Amino acid sequence: MPLPVVDPARYEAQLAEKVGVFRTDFAQFIAPQPQVFRSAPLHYRLRAEFRIWHDGDRIDYVMFDPAEPATPIPLSVFPIGARRINELMPLLLKSLQADRQLSRRLFQVEFLTTLSGDALITLIYHRQLDEAWQIAARQLQSELKVGILGRSRGQKIILQSDFVTETLTVAERQLSYQQIEGSFTQPNGGINQQMLNWAHAQTQTQTVGGDLLELYCGNGNFTIALAPNFKRVLATEIAKSSVRAAHKNLADNAIDNVAMVRMSSAEISTALSGGREFRRLRDVPLDDYRFSTLLVDPPRSGLDEVTLELAKRFDNILYISCNPQTLRTNIATLQSNSGQANSQQASHRIAALALFDQFPYTHHLECGVLLTRKA
Repeated sequence: MPLPVVDPARYEAQLAEKVGVFRTDFAQFIAPQPQVFRSAPLHYRLRAEFRIWHDGDRIDYVMFDPAEPATPIPLSVFPIGARRINELMPLLLKSLQADRQLSRRLFQVEFLTTLSGDALITLIYHRQLDEAWQIAARQLQSELKVGILGRSRGQKIILQSDFVTETLTVAERQLSYQQIEGSFTQPNGGINQQMLNWAHAQTQTQTVGGDLLELYCGNGNFTIALAPNFKRVLATEIAKSSVRAAHKNLADNAIDNVAMVRMSSAEISTALSGGREFRRLRDVPLDDYRFSTLLVDPPRSGLDEVTLELAKRFDNILYISCNPQTLRTNIATLQSNSGQANSQQASHRIAALALFDQFPYTHHLECGVLLTRKA
């Protein structure tokens, strides 16, 4: 697919086209009309990565069109990137151009920023980084007043920190999030804030309550926002860096009703079904939990069969999806009892539906679905 054409004048029409495709694809389900959450048409993306193209002594930021992968496309501005990224791009390039220690065999530059203005720049090299590079990088860090991090094969040099701190407002609460370089974070901060507020509203009703099981919790993005709506939360994540950030974020936001365990969705499903005991759960009294709600935010492949079986046991399923196609398949399974060993298990209905335009000018839509058990 070629690089998208960024045209704010066409934004509303393109979004309407995507919403129309979604409605057609989901016409088989009885569902309320989706709430549609719009993105800012420009400067919405908080992360960006650019290849560095060397032409003699000159260097440029470049990207590549998948339709012509051998042809670099030089960039001087990045209109979908956050304003902070666009402010830093020319300043960084000028400094890199002027210092051989910083530009030599530089392969890629990554920007990580936040709505609250924090920024981190990662410089990735095809060479080992030595003391001379560190001296030059510290000077660059001082000039730009942002964190600089260096990477090469087998090396990660942190001069100041390897994270930025985001501040988001959810239900009139100011929430702080540590976002670690190299770990997943939501790229569209404005849409992320809207997703969190929507999810908070869905789980605030009296019919939900109880305890929450969250799979794929990452750095605690949803965990921290939703924890006040539940008596207790059991959150799982497999990536070590995300688990570390989640613990920090829970502490920074004074959230004390969350137990965090490093487990896959398949492992926690096995544990809850009594199939196996895990040492990582030795301090978690699983039998004491009264789960009313399951929150899942899976990868593009959607929920596997084991996790789908687990989901059917919950009265409420809050499903955040980055792939409408796998979401549709998973919902069809959750709404059907056919072929299940336990014929007494009720199917679910769609109680609330939302579409989040995480990536304008592309075919992509993020979806939020609340499924509740049929009476």
